[in-house]
Amino acid sequence: MKLVDPIIAFQSEIQEIRRDLHAHPELCYEEQRTADVVAAKLTEWGIPVIRGLGLTGVVGVIKNGTSERAIGLRADMDALPMQEVNTFAHASRHPGKMHACGHDGHTAMLLGAAKHLAAHRNFDGTVYLVFQPAEEGGAGAKRMIEDGLFEQCPMDSIYGMHNWPGIPSGHMSVRPGPLMASSNEFYLTVKGKGGHAAQPHKCIDPVIIGMQIAQSWQTIVSRRTNPIDTAVLSLTQFHAGTATNVIPDEAKLAGTVRTLSATVLDMIEKQMEEVAVNTAAAFGAEVEFKFRRNYPPLVNHPEATRFAVEVMKAVVGADKVDDKTEPSMAAEDFSYFLQARPGCYIFIGNGEGDHRDGGHGLGPCVLHNGSYDFNDNLLPIGASFWVKLVEASLPLA
Repeated sequence: MKLVDPIIAFQSEIQEIRRDLHAHPELCYEEQRTADVVAAKLTEWGIPVIRGLGLTGVVGVIKNGTSERAIGLRADMDALPMQEVNTFAHASRHPGKMHACGHDGHTAMLLGAAKHLAAHRNFDGTVYLVFQPAEEGGAGAKRMIEDGLFEQCPMDSIYGMHNWPGIPSGHMSVRPGPLMASSNEFYLTVKGKGGHAAQPHKCIDPVIIGMQIAQSWQTIVSRRTNPIDTAVLSLTQFHAGTATNVIPDEAKLAGTVRTLSATVLDMIEKQMEEVAVNTAAAFGAEVEFKFRRNYPPLVNHPEATRFAVEVMKAVVGADKVDDKTEPSMAAEDFSYFLQARPGCYIFIGNGEGDHRDGGHGLGPCVLHNGSYDFNDNLLPIGASFWVKLVEASLPLA
């Protein structure tokens, strides 16, 4: 690896920041302490700060030279509403809140890069350090854009990075085009006619109708979607009835749909509603169908991806870079940034969990698990990548 030596020298400082953030997790749009820590560090290092974009967002601005070129680097700050089971010293001090996705590490890596960039300024242009709130379901990226991020910070491109358990530590992965899926929710109410379980012929049973709809929905993916297109339709809730001898009036179903393209998503939403309406009508029932689109697919721009791959190779070595990684059906609101500006989102390997201190939980070190912890060995790697990306994007004349 070819890491930036000064970053290695202050790794312990960045690790201390990371573990402090891990111990004090804050949920989406509640990241006030986290934002204060970030803003204080940036100010300490002589970096001007913009606050309030996306409510609790923080943007650091580092300028050098005379070029009008600009690049954005993004880290997410929020935690998850879940209980941590680790008991090591930096475990969450707030019950029901945990940095189980590594946003504490993402924030620390970008702070490490910020300190070096501010001290050395080996670039010509402007670097916008985007510390974003509310990635976990709050669409903080969208909120920052609506609050004028790209007007106040006119960047030519923007890049993001996420740790990825299962990829070896020190390796980096990416792909051009769709990398992560859209995230969408559906809600269905089947309105029948309840009655005695001994007299089903006098009822319109919403349970049976809901079951028929649920089974038919699965054929949308298996028989209506092109096999080379990726889609996941998961029914995760089915609620009906209050007694064993009563056929209820209603049944409620809910779940998620994930795709890698908007075209496939349009088709699935349309087919789901048609199946539900027509199946219910065949039994004399009615339905209320709601489909909520959350995050769009995350689609990497090809040229920005090729550029990022070359920087990745320069930092960790070509043998540790996978530029054809498999897409993930998880979702990420960095997709909103990539709809507005060219850029790329990459994965940095978090390993298999061997890095965890004593006192970790017995569960796997995977994202959104109570035994997870960010791998601090990534801090100088991620920070070095950010620095090298800036220097390659904004070279001195």
